[in-house]
Amino acid sequence: MALISQTRRLRRTPFSEGVEAAGVTAYTVYNRMLLPTMFKSVEEDYHHLKNAVQIWDVAAERQVELRGPDAARLMQMLTPRDLRGMLPGRCFYVPIVDETGGMLNDPVCVKLAEDRWWISIADSDLLLWVKGIANGYRLDVLIDEPDISPLAIQGPKAEDLMAHVFGDAVRDIRFFRFGMFDFQGRSMAIARSGYSKQGGFEIYVDGTEMGMPLWNALMEAGKDMDVRAGCPNGIERVEGGLLSYGNDMTDDNTPHECGLGRFCDTQTAIGCIGRDALLRVAKEGPVQQVRAIDIAGGKVPGCDRVWPLMAGTKRVGQVTSAAWSPDFNTNVAIGMVRMTHWDEGMALRVETPDGLRDAVVREAFWA
Repeated sequence: MALISQTRRLRRTPFSEGVEAAGVTAYTVYNRMLLPTMFKSVEEDYHHLKNAVQIWDVAAERQVELRGPDAARLMQMLTPRDLRGMLPGRCFYVPIVDETGGMLNDPVCVKLAEDRWWISIADSDLLLWVKGIANGYRLDVLIDEPDISPLAIQGPKAEDLMAHVFGDAVRDIRFFRFGMFDFQGRSMAIARSGYSKQGGFEIYVDGTEMGMPLWNALMEAGKDMDVRAGCPNGIERVEGGLLSYGNDMTDDNTPHECGLGRFCDTQTAIGCIGRDALLRVAKEGPVQQVRAIDIAGGKVPGCDRVWPLMAGTKRVGQVTSAAWSPDFNTNVAIGMVRMTHWDEGMALRVETPDGLRDAVVREAFWA
């Protein structure tokens, strides 16, 4: 496999030194930054995540900050989720859509104050879209990418590790809430959230220079908990049905197709740019939708491109992510399936790189 030449356009993170010392073996490029994807092996990292605690460098989840009198108005223009009842200290998962209702991103929105918001983005140039909207509507708001780098603590021992470093008050943070905590004289937002189903926290590290001191403090505090460096795990996320923007959904898909209709308050989210288009989608219903897919046979190869889903000779969808699950002893997958074939138990076939496999549509994801 050819190597990627690293230049200043491919940015390191405040935690890269710690990631390298921990023996990272693979990266991907995410928002023009390095995002670790493997340390020991995908399966070994998977088992450790489910049994202990990991520290994830997810600084590639960049922040788009909205600051100013029109910040709340702009935030509502971006998403069909009704934000009127959102109080400071809350985090919301929000679909971001364009004027056609197509998905542009699926970030976590953090409300610091009525006039200050962070959008913790997936992999896309959302900053440019937000700037364009603000400029086009002449809104009184400043938009930039602040020096904020998320560090995720994930796994069943995550709460104990966080309490060792930040004190027992961190245990009181509720799911998708955040609080401000001090580390070496720097105040940082800490949310109970993360890109796994194992539970944990995300620390919004303020300032590049604070990266390695915090990383080292967490590693030292977690020695008795079998703490390791880790990263979002491909097996665990597919088991839990955690979608990946750019893999499982793109701007060709609406939130309803992605199973995110529950995050769309289209009737009441007045001002959302894609509202009219989504009202039509909500009325008519999607013609395709994300489903869990069980694929028969031995371990499937890596899913680095879409795999057609077939009913006889007719293509009825595609698999977008797949992995062998040791805990469920099957190949778990995420697929986009036509409404004619998305019912529980529907028998299909999938064209994998090593040949046709039998596949079954599941009603729910595994975890």
